[in-house]
Amino acid sequence: MKQCNRTLSVILCAVMAVTVAMAQGSVDTQVRILNNNVRSLKVSLASNMYIPPVLMMNGDDRLVVNFDYLDYDVHYLRYSVTHCNADWQPSQLVESEYVSGFNYADIDDYEQSSATYVHYYNYQFMLPNADMEFLVSGNYLLTVYEQDDPDDILFQTRFSVSEGKVGVYPKATSRTDIEYNNRFQQLSFDVRFKPGEIKDPYSELTCVVTQNSRQDNAVVVKRPLSVGVDFATYDHNRDLIFPAGNEFRRFETVNAHNINMGVQSIRYYEPMYHATLMVDEPRNELQYLYDKTQFGRFTIRNAEAYNENPLEADYMITHFTLDTGGKLNGGNVWLYGEFTQGYPDSQTMMKYDASSGCYTADLLLKQGAYNYEYLWLPDGTTVGQTGRIEGDHYETVNEYLVMVYDRPMGERYDRLVGYGVAFSGR
Repeated sequence: MKQCNRTLSVILCAVMAVTVAMAQGSVDTQVRILNNNVRSLKVSLASNMYIPPVLMMNGDDRLVVNFDYLDYDVHYLRYSVTHCNADWQPSQLVESEYVSGFNYADIDDYEQSSATYVHYYNYQFMLPNADMEFLVSGNYLLTVYEQDDPDDILFQTRFSVSEGKVGVYPKATSRTDIEYNNRFQQLSFDVRFKPGEIKDPYSELTCVVTQNSRQDNAVVVKRPLSVGVDFATYDHNRDLIFPAGNEFRRFETVNAHNINMGVQSIRYYEPMYHATLMVDEPRNELQYLYDKTQFGRFTIRNAEAYNENPLEADYMITHFTLDTGGKLNGGNVWLYGEFTQGYPDSQTMMKYDASSGCYTADLLLKQGAYNYEYLWLPDGTTVGQTGRIEGDHYETVNEYLVMVYDRPMGERYDRLVGYGVAFSGR
């Protein structure tokens, strides 16, 4: 009983802290890994791990949260959620309005690694579940922390819940309003609904568009080009013109004793494996070459394990090298992929090595298949650019996600009423 009261007190304090933070300014809701022992965080749907993590209200699918905690000892962990508006800032709803029961639950599903040099516990849980049901649609910030120390937050991550009340039909084209079949792609989309369901699309709807799950270049669109009794059209909007980029690079470390895709060598140096990847070079002046990728996502796999048991997948210090032939002035090189989201900048920003003229990064990664790319981050900006290193090619196959939020007059939160996915070049 004392533990329950303590937990409730902590949650109330957290809600008050969020309220104060909202009054003072924006709350940091970016995906963050705050404990360096947390690795291989993946948030996906149970039905398909290669699509955006958007649940349907009252649907049969589940959100799967999977991660490792590197330690010899088990840690007893707990999670809670915060409802957010379209801009990922906490909404005005209180917890009882967006989740059933108490807004916390213990993570009971965990297993220890087997036959690995790096010892870890793998944790997994699904949402919604018997402890936590979602009462409203929208964006949710998930926070995981130690049971006996709620202030010790391990990480925070994002997912969304959609009502599916409207149809969202996006299209991507290389015939943009600024050029034709060159460096850019432009998105347009229609939102269709039952007559009268959206009373004023011009003022009610907020649409958020992302490319390959990136948050740094997400675009918010408030006003449609035209509306009718059962539709809103978003077209010829220059904010929806994206640099086309290039196909993601790939490597695999699924076998510690054989040559893998994109890997130069794998060797064991006490106390763990080291995987040295092939030296990469800029592709901005090369001709486009199609390569089927997973739009930046990764898959954990050890091909040598019994039944490919993921608990037998080991960790390797993975060495990235980008040969630019010298230092690039005016910015930094950012290593990007699903596996880097949430890691501190100190790990994902490449370091320049003057002796070799190369940029390098060393990350502790679990065995598997990975997508990645190099983004150029100009000084003083927060939006990565593909053109300087990867190049921009109109043929590139990109995944575009359109999220449509509705907030009628008098409502206190943004409802996620629908979403759609489009792929360029298809």
